Amino acid sequence: MSKKTKAFIFNLLCFAVLFILFRFLIEQYTNLTGYWIPITAFVVGTILAPKFQAIQSPLGEKLVMRWIFLKGIKVIE
Repeated sequence: MSKKTKAFIFNLLCFAVLFILFRFLIEQYTNLTGYWIPITAFVVGTILAPKFQAIQSPLGEKLVMRWIFLKGIKVIE
């Protein structure tokens, strides 16, 4: 599996987990109704999800991650 594919899958999984979690929490603990629940969960999930990317370096292709809760960029593989 290529690094770009892994980055895409990691991005999708992290966002999906956060989206489902925040959708449930928003529905249970706020007074939002209708389309506001998934829209709010989407925005929060987009902001809080870590971002994965495959980059080319002199040593080959690497998978890196950037997250709002971590300082800088972390090399995954």
